[in-house]
Amino acid sequence: MPLEPSLPKVVLAGGTGFLGRRLQRVFAAAGYDVVVLTRHPEQVSAPARAVAWDPTTFGPWTRELEGAAALINLAGKNVDCRYTAANRRDILKSRLNSVRALAEAVRRCAQPPATWVQAASLAIYGDAGPLWCDETAPLGQGFAPEVCAKWENAFHKTPLPPLRKVLLRIGFVLSPEGGALPVLARLAKGFAGAPAGSGKQWVSWIHAHDMDRIFLRAVTDPALEGTFNACTAGPVTNAELMAELRTLYRRPWLPAMPPWLVQAAAWLLHSDASLALTGRRGLPGRLMEVGFRFDYPALGPALDEMLLGPRLPLASPHLLAPAAAH
Repeated sequence: MPLEPSLPKVVLAGGTGFLGRRLQRVFAAAGYDVVVLTRHPEQVSAPARAVAWDPTTFGPWTRELEGAAALINLAGKNVDCRYTAANRRDILKSRLNSVRALAEAVRRCAQPPATWVQAASLAIYGDAGPLWCDETAPLGQGFAPEVCAKWENAFHKTPLPPLRKVLLRIGFVLSPEGGALPVLARLAKGFAGAPAGSGKQWVSWIHAHDMDRIFLRAVTDPALEGTFNACTAGPVTNAELMAELRTLYRRPWLPAMPPWLVQAAAWLLHSDASLALTGRRGLPGRLMEVGFRFDYPALGPALDEMLLGPRLPLASPHLLAPAAAH
């Protein structure tokens, strides 16, 4: 009997966060063999399979890249932490080490992955005020933009064999499964959904369903190459976001929290106040150029669907075509 053709393989590095867990399901549903490179194999369940990895050493994990359809790198220490000197070092080092280790493993492949999709962050634009930040916007200053710039440089400038490279500057991913939204929703529901600071800082958001679709499109569409902002074209201010959440739960207006109170609350939550007090007004210019259409372009319906209503099914291959399919 003829051998069954093997499924195309997608390798997720650092794929056990809430976004990685979604992508495990999404790519498995789309017909891929999903391999997760992780320090925590117990957090991976079928149909994905876990392979232990350490980006500071080379071992059996490197063989998983051989002939893969795509490598997706999500690895990096969570930035939702107190920005102590040690955490700052770990945030940067974890990102650079993962890119460098994967690049070296790719160089060792007889048949390298066809595509490398690298996660990055809109924080590279810094606290940009009212400036619209498409992919050509100037880079910001400070800790987060500097980390992002070094992270991206490691990806773009490390020598690699010929392959298609896609870098996604990801905004605030809205999901009830993780990230900041569950915390903000609990605050709003508990009559504590006040704007942070001035409330004028911009939040460049994206529904997790649309984020799934962008990753799928990045893997399957050869027209996508280079850097893309992964956010909707409808950013909102922090005050508008909190007002939407209060409206959702029928909670009254609240005065804004002064910055000192935000800083105290962030410290108690083992976080950093800059995550709430700074922002940027992202624009997905290049995604719009390639005809990507968001299923959730407006914040209100996105929040309503996630927090109150039925959820869309996982993104599927028929959603990946350019605008003609929408």
